[in-house]
Amino acid sequence: MHNVSSTSEFLLLEFSQIRELQILHFFVFLALYLTTLMGNLFIILAIALDHHLHTPMYFFLMNLAISDLGSVSVTVPKSMVNSLMSSRHISYAECVTQVFFFFTFETCDFALLTIMAHDRYIAICNPLQYETIMNKGACIQITTIAWIISCLYSVLHTGSTFSMTFCSSNMDQFFCEVPKLLKLSCSNLYLVELGLLVFSCITVFGCFIYIITTYAWIFTTVLKIPSVQGRHKALSTCLPHLFVVSVFMFTGLFVYARPPGNISSDLDLVFSVIYAVLPPMLNPFIYSMRNKEIQTALRKLLNLRQFSDTPPRFVL
Repeated sequence: MHNVSSTSEFLLLEFSQIRELQILHFFVFLALYLTTLMGNLFIILAIALDHHLHTPMYFFLMNLAISDLGSVSVTVPKSMVNSLMSSRHISYAECVTQVFFFFTFETCDFALLTIMAHDRYIAICNPLQYETIMNKGACIQITTIAWIISCLYSVLHTGSTFSMTFCSSNMDQFFCEVPKLLKLSCSNLYLVELGLLVFSCITVFGCFIYIITTYAWIFTTVLKIPSVQGRHKALSTCLPHLFVVSVFMFTGLFVYARPPGNISSDLDLVFSVIYAVLPPMLNPFIYSMRNKEIQTALRKLLNLRQFSDTPPRFVL
């Protein structure tokens, strides 16, 4: 045990010491990363280039895709390079960068998911006031505030974390993560960051309760819609978002809320990969699976078919 707070690197958890398995890990992560990259890029381009999708719901979805793309780009490439180079090292500056951007993107992810729940609530429960409340200026302002707060919140966590004295460089994770860094601390300053993490958990839980309450009101309103087609239209815009929220929450709970039992490091690593990589990879597929407007925009982007000049109307 020695003070490494002034040294230049940490040691990340490696997937295997066997060279063949390191190469396998590289290609598996490469496939996951390229899938996530292409899925989110297609969503971003489809929404940006198709003026039919320039509505609040898709504006928030585009920002969510940008955030998902950022979060996976912060962690996965470094792990791939380490496996390819048979290394565990990450510099102190790279670790600080990972913590800052990962916290920023993850915080913004949940902020956007909360905003999207509010958007669906206004669209379905108060449709006559929707265009007034969720106008273009309001959407840009809300999203900008979400990004700014996420950055400031990340600065707070990053500064608090790296003000600590570290007594070990051996991190039990494939990327720099605040809870794992806390285990390396040998100073009382870790209590400050621990308090911030507890506050973060309370905030996330509060937002989750708000989302669940919002959807309770939404489903109550949807059940009162006399038209079957109207109910289907409302649910088709809500269920993908609710499923994305569920994936985001339950993968996080799967990693951090499980009891500290005798779990092998390999299984723990699998859980961490599921938490860090799975949600950003699945989100584009979840939103495009049953959304005809997204599917149409993607086909148009890929030039797979000719389209009529009649624009699809966004009702909700």
